[in-house]
Amino acid sequence: MSELWSYLEQMVRMYALDIVIAVIILVVGRWAAKSVVKLTGRIMKKRSVDETLSRFLLSLMFALLMAFVIIAALGQLGIQTTSLVAIVGAAGLAIGLALQGSLSNLASGVMLITFRPFRAGDFVEVGGVSGVVEEVSIFTTTLKTPDNKRVIVPNAQITGGTIVNYSAEDKRRIDLVFGISYGDDIRRAKEIIDTVLAEDERILDDPKPTVGVVQLGASSVDIAVRPWVKTADYWDVFFATNERMKQRFDAEGIHIPFPQRDVHVFQKSS
Repeated sequence: MSELWSYLEQMVRMYALDIVIAVIILVVGRWAAKSVVKLTGRIMKKRSVDETLSRFLLSLMFALLMAFVIIAALGQLGIQTTSLVAIVGAAGLAIGLALQGSLSNLASGVMLITFRPFRAGDFVEVGGVSGVVEEVSIFTTTLKTPDNKRVIVPNAQITGGTIVNYSAEDKRRIDLVFGISYGDDIRRAKEIIDTVLAEDERILDDPKPTVGVVQLGASSVDIAVRPWVKTADYWDVFFATNERMKQRFDAEGIHIPFPQRDVHVFQKSS
């Protein structure tokens, strides 16, 4: 028993200083890591970095700094860290391969948050889905469709395709086409169209609406009508213009061929 105690006493004397230094490395290293992360967080806040992206990057930074601190502490105790680093690296590679889809979404999320092709509240078309953006997170983007469905789209699917933001600009053009009979007066039809457009205060004067014959169809002369409106008024003006144009044509004796061809350009709105 005395020999055991002597051995333990000898081991404590031999490694006591290394243990104390290792503990100091852990304590000081953790404090330093927190300080660096805190300072970086302040810099990100001053530069208006997105809060979601900031939290993620700061957490990742703290984890990496603490990994270096732990490796340094283990090295002070005489533990060979070279093989440990190799094992951790191999494990990280294996995990990365297994989660490559999630990592792709992660990278795409960082790009979306950094470059901001759209924001919460915008009406967009991404990944084959159209809707109002509710939230952009690290891995997914949440949309609410016009019929009130919630759709969660992986970020990699968004950045890998075309992004259409209908709310990015404050003005939008409405593309309509009205067909009249070949026997009707084109000039009179255009005057009626100009009058209908002028009566709607929501239609902008600048840019000026475009009205002109777009094609001679099989049973109708097709007149393109392209007024500009504020983005928020798009659908209201779209529906109202169709209705009022039909009513005014009927009142003025302008004949719309029956059945009317579905030739207007149907666009999604904000």
